[in-house]
Amino acid sequence: MTERRYDLDWLRIGAFGLLIFYHVGMFYVTWDWHVKSSHASALIEPIMQLSSPWRLVLLFLISGVATRFMADKISTWQLTKARMGRLWPPLLLAMFVIVPPQSYYEVVEALSAMHAPQSPWLDDFYVKYVTSSGHWCDADGCLMTPTYNHMWFVAYLILYSLALLPLIPLLRRLPAALTALIRGPGLIIAPWLFLYAARVFLMPLFGETHDFRNDWYLHVTYFGTFLFGFAIARHATFFETCMRWRWAALAIMGAAWAALMTYYAAWPGDSMPPEWQRIIFRGVREMQAWTAIVAAIGFAHRHLRGHDGPVRRMLTAAVFPFYLIHQTIIVVAGHYLNELHLPVTVEASLLILITFAGCWLFYDLGRRIPFLRIWIGLPSRAKTARASMAPPRPGPAPSGG
Repeated sequence: MTERRYDLDWLRIGAFGLLIFYHVGMFYVTWDWHVKSSHASALIEPIMQLSSPWRLVLLFLISGVATRFMADKISTWQLTKARMGRLWPPLLLAMFVIVPPQSYYEVVEALSAMHAPQSPWLDDFYVKYVTSSGHWCDADGCLMTPTYNHMWFVAYLILYSLALLPLIPLLRRLPAALTALIRGPGLIIAPWLFLYAARVFLMPLFGETHDFRNDWYLHVTYFGTFLFGFAIARHATFFETCMRWRWAALAIMGAAWAALMTYYAAWPGDSMPPEWQRIIFRGVREMQAWTAIVAAIGFAHRHLRGHDGPVRRMLTAAVFPFYLIHQTIIVVAGHYLNELHLPVTVEASLLILITFAGCWLFYDLGRRIPFLRIWIGLPSRAKTARASMAPPRPGPAPSGG
């Protein structure tokens, strides 16, 4: 497979776009989040559950594919430099510049919810944030700073990219074994069994913490998916099989989602179902997750492989800066919009508009200032110029991730 994988570029763009809408949705659902709208309810939670189980798994799979294409073109040392140079500056910028407002307004709203007066802890907030001297606690736990919040994805990608390096020779020899494993219904069953086993045996023990030191359930799930993406990147049979199974996978995904919504409705709030039901529906959730991924890859492979143009190129470059800044915009804008007591349709529409306008301004400003480019995940001007003068090479990666 030597052509550029435009289909995976589009999938990555779509997955990150969904993530932005998902985080806007987190402002309006009953689930715990940094800040909340006074309009928050369970109304849109079933829609949120359509993408919640699979979106990040898909992103780690695509990241593994992208890493494989890079690894096939450059040395291991060059790969390490490229990945660390692309991921570390945005992570540091996020932790010390972009994320602090999220933590600040999370504390402000927690104090407001407790009807507490303005806390002296909010004085010199940034100094306390950076020096780890500000630990803000309530009944639900403590906010420890500095933190990476939504940028945990990038932190984990750094760890997985480093852990991958000694495994590259082995993974390059796996496609033959994978062909037998994912042939026919095995495309659905084998990866689903992996995800299901992790959910059943590891999720109850470790939960989902996004703390890299003890997040072993997610490490097994996401690192395993990342390695799988690396292994099947040039395995044409996988993508062709996804294309053939796309409609069946979509139907299974819809049925699994409907079953999950029925299950959640039968056990609302803090009510606890029998353990045997919990085990069964963990499997249903992972079936929804994997069949959604198969369907997404299949439809993209069928319809988007040849779709290139200025829109794809622009979105491919913009999507990582959008991801970097979007949650801070949602948190800050959401906090102040909520104080205006607008109708929920007006508030939500304004929040979406402000979020995407702010993301575009951040990207457009960052790409025009040479010093800022590497800090928002874009290649430097010098690297871009060298790439434009270089002769075409076979098998380029879907960019980013």
